[in-house]
Amino acid sequence: MHSSLHVILAQPRGFCAGVDRAIEIVERALALYGPPIYVRHEIVHNRHVVEDLKAKGVRFVEEVDEIPDGAITIFSAHGISEKVENEARLRELPVIDATCPLVTKVHREAQRYEAEGRQIVLIGHAGHPEVEGTSGRVRQGVLLVSGVDDVARLQVDDPSRLAYVTQTTLSVDDTKDIIAALKARFPSIAGPELRDICYATQNRQNAVRALAAQVDVLLVIGAANSSNSNRLRDLGQEMGVPSYLIADAGAIDPAWLADVACVGITAGASAPEGLVQGVVGRLGQLRPITVSTLDGVVENTKFRLPPEVMEKPLQNKVLASQL
Repeated sequence: MHSSLHVILAQPRGFCAGVDRAIEIVERALALYGPPIYVRHEIVHNRHVVEDLKAKGVRFVEEVDEIPDGAITIFSAHGISEKVENEARLRELPVIDATCPLVTKVHREAQRYEAEGRQIVLIGHAGHPEVEGTSGRVRQGVLLVSGVDDVARLQVDDPSRLAYVTQTTLSVDDTKDIIAALKARFPSIAGPELRDICYATQNRQNAVRALAAQVDVLLVIGAANSSNSNRLRDLGQEMGVPSYLIADAGAIDPAWLADVACVGITAGASAPEGLVQGVVGRLGQLRPITVSTLDGVVENTKFRLPPEVMEKPLQNKVLASQL
């Protein structure tokens, strides 16, 4: 008979307010307008969420030109470039924007700094849809830095006319060394206040630090292409705890639990709570378990929904947000 396994759940974990809002926008659009609804890019980085929405009549596309004329179009939580927005406007697609309000805030900051005549440095990961969206909001393009080493290699037009913004799925801890290096090399660089960093990313990382100090193994539920989920796994490993990024309960290897008394579970910002409960259930099949939840921040942030999903506007018209 196996000894019992203690399972500790991180608090907070899983969906953030921006993801909640994006999924609610799609669900409401389906209810108001009926399928099919077209979404550019995965609404959030989670296969289970995407498959669930597909089954309800959502069609995910990579580019605007794949969307039929007049079809209800939703932009994902990660934000889009001005070019993509203009493509939709030229075709008069009825657009509902599910961009996370914190991402929109970064877009506005970058544009404000550029209007002041500053060249923009973007701290983020190349190829991430949020980085592509923010880059495409700045007319002159951005200088992308992903680590401290990149700062030394930067070639700028005028060291006294610089500003930086960051990808929202990076925490204060992820960016502080890069920001320090930027300020050391370019003392007059402007940048947003720390409180502009995504609260959810920081909260989940703080929770993982607290969790990793108490467990023998850490399971992080999230997609392989989820920036914040990968970082949670990395943090566990940095703290010396074997840490695994898993898509769902089916990815658990029982060998990870050999000689383990305590397992920690967290979930990235785009992983639904149902997946967490599925993992707990699977652990319960493998061993007798007890479950507790870590004390932590209780998030109650709620972002307003766009007007297009609060009531039904005229179909096949440019929606209010585009005027």
